[in-house]
Amino acid sequence: MKFVDEAYIDIAAGDGGNGCVSFRHEKYKEFGGPNGGDGGRGGHVFAVADPNLNTLVDFRYSRRHEAKRGEHGMGSDMFGAAGSDITLKMPVGTIITDAETGEVLYELLNPGEVITIAKGGDGGFGNMRFKSAINRAPRQKTPGWPGEKKNLKLELKVLADVGLLGMPNAGKSTFITAVSNARPKIADYPFTTLHPNLGVVRVGPEQSFVVADIPGLIEGASEGAGLGHQFLRHLQRTRLLLHIVDLAPFDDAVDPVAQAKAIVNELKKYDQQLYDKPRWLVLNKLDMVPADEREARVKDFVKRFKWKGPVFEISALTREGCEPLIHAIFRHVQSEQRIENEPEEVDPRFAGDAPV
Repeated sequence: MKFVDEAYIDIAAGDGGNGCVSFRHEKYKEFGGPNGGDGGRGGHVFAVADPNLNTLVDFRYSRRHEAKRGEHGMGSDMFGAAGSDITLKMPVGTIITDAETGEVLYELLNPGEVITIAKGGDGGFGNMRFKSAINRAPRQKTPGWPGEKKNLKLELKVLADVGLLGMPNAGKSTFITAVSNARPKIADYPFTTLHPNLGVVRVGPEQSFVVADIPGLIEGASEGAGLGHQFLRHLQRTRLLLHIVDLAPFDDAVDPVAQAKAIVNELKKYDQQLYDKPRWLVLNKLDMVPADEREARVKDFVKRFKWKGPVFEISALTREGCEPLIHAIFRHVQSEQRIENEPEEVDPRFAGDAPV
């Protein structure tokens, strides 16, 4: 499932340092002369494709990025030091365009790829550069050149790591609101969600994953009933499915176990590979269940549902139990990413250079 993740940033490379006008003055030295050094170049701004990142969320809260300017030249033939460069880590697949013209400037397509997105200005010349046979004592110098400044738009087609499954009104939108930066429309009636919503869940610095809220499924979705059938195909590219179940439905006649089984049947009918994908059970709305009844109700559900996989008990409204679930999901996504990035084993018979 791909969504467009966008961010706008302002970058500024460092200006070059100014040249220096200086003359040699030393006691007991008969001949002096110009010895003003050049200014140092300004720092560059680089972008690197980091395979461990999958969103542009960090650039939404940190928009301005400036490199250091070069130091000015000094006397005694001393040149100014170059300004420090800065490197911006971006996900693989990031498209960098000019925010004003819309022109595509760069694309980060390969892991570890480094590009220069703004060059620092060159340093100015000191007066020693202008020394000649007819100009023994030059007093000329040049200022440093300005560094490049750009307004950029970052664009990334994001692949969702986690997909949310569940009947309408199971609490999927409330859950994605509680754990991520997504703000879908939420109401107390079914079919509030009419299109997928994407949220970025931040676990720590440069640690995040993407979760997608899919419109609620109903029985017969694989044949086209309801709203969710057209989005089932998107779930095929996620790494993990969270099956969210309303453990305290408004109507006492509604059986959560029957609803959960209906969702599982739709997955199996639609695609066996989707059915075999890692799936965790998330029992939601525990805040609406009396504390003394929670344990018994959870055990009864798991027993009747005949579920043997991971089970998490949460309340998306009060965020109870959400933190352990988030960390467990992140560990699972990380392990999946490591497996995907591992190099394939090469048959030793075909290793090495091919014969000429």
